[in-house]
Amino acid sequence: MKWFARKKPGDIWDEAIAGPLGDIEAAERIRAICQAATTSAEAVGSSGARADSREGERYERAARAAMEIAMKISDGLMRDDAVSRIVGLCMKANDAKTARILSRAIQASWIREAVQRDYPALSE
Repeated sequence: MKWFARKKPGDIWDEAIAGPLGDIEAAERIRAICQAATTSAEAVGSSGARADSREGERYERAARAAMEIAMKISDGLMRDDAVSRIVGLCMKANDAKTARILSRAIQASWIREAVQRDYPALSE
């Protein structure tokens, strides 16, 4: 009865990266990570639970993996766009401290202004 013993598919942020990613591939991967982790971030944000819950652990692993990939992007605008997506993920989880730190790392003024317009709590 191996039907019931199927392995659950892993999360995208837990998958090993075969080789060095280019800027476009890294930005696409961050976009996919943020989309996949949205439900976990919203669950963490609504319940207030952190790393003690399964959803909290999933959110933290996803955010950490996305931040590590974003640090390796060499193109400034692509990196800023990727960081703004991670800021959005953090805000869904009510992790304003991390989101505020990341928003300060955005170099392009128009992207930073858009993030602050979307999340006014970051400008405090």
